Amino acid sequence: MHEFGIAEAILIAVEKRADGRRVRRARVHAGALLRVTEPGINQAFSSISGGSVAEDAHVELVIVPVRMTCRSCGSTSTSVEPFAVCAGCGDTDIDTEGGDDLLLESIQMAEASHVPGNSRRDRGNPVGPS
Repeated sequence: MHEFGIAEAILIAVEKRADGRRVRRARVHAGALLRVTEPGINQAFSSISGGSVAEDAHVELVIVPVRMTCRSCGSTSTSVEPFAVCAGCGDTDIDTEGGDDLLLESIQMAEASHVPGNSRRDRGNPVGPS
């Protein structure tokens, strides 16, 4: 299952960005040629993230289309299907560009149960009046 290798790469990136803070969700852009699905990547991610800052986190997957250029008719198009045919003539003799990207777009941290200070007035300086 190739999803485990992709899930490991996502976990490494999430842990770097989280800097020790608990993570609830990660939004990832994955190219169509990687042939991953959100349920598949979440199953793999759940299996490898136990005990990490991303334990129980959900991966939201955005599929990035592959750009295709037909060698027969010269038509260009994009597709989220990894095994697509030319939209212009239906030929399968196509060149592809992109579609193999893997990018961690964002993470959502789990909310802290207690944050000291007054969130409406706190300017980041806990020192009171002198």
